[in-house]
Amino acid sequence: MGSNPINLIFRFLLELTAIFIYGYWGWHASTGPLRYLLALGLPLAAAVLWGTFAVAGDPSRSGKAPVPIPGILRLLLELIFFCLAAYLLMIIGREGLGWIFAGAVLVHYLLSYDRVLWMLKQK
Repeated sequence: MGSNPINLIFRFLLELTAIFIYGYWGWHASTGPLRYLLALGLPLAAAVLWGTFAVAGDPSRSGKAPVPIPGILRLLLELIFFCLAAYLLMIIGREGLGWIFAGAVLVHYLLSYDRVLWMLKQK
């Protein structure tokens, strides 16, 4: 189910939403020039980390891994990426949206149980 096209689209939308949330938080968490740096830099840094570190042969991605890492580390990276986005929404007063986003991420990982199990086996 983790490689189901509908679930892949769902994950892609979650990824885009998380990147948007990083920028949204950066804009609301600061003022002045730092506001612009955070609103642009944080999403860019998150996207670079997301795209760089991957499990070689991950069927839910291109299969390519610019920097190959073990499956458990990729899973940890994904969980931090998504949970931090939900948390950032909550700390700027958007608790309801944060919980909705966290719930959507949970649904995605429950639907992707086969991918999660596969990742846990990758060294």
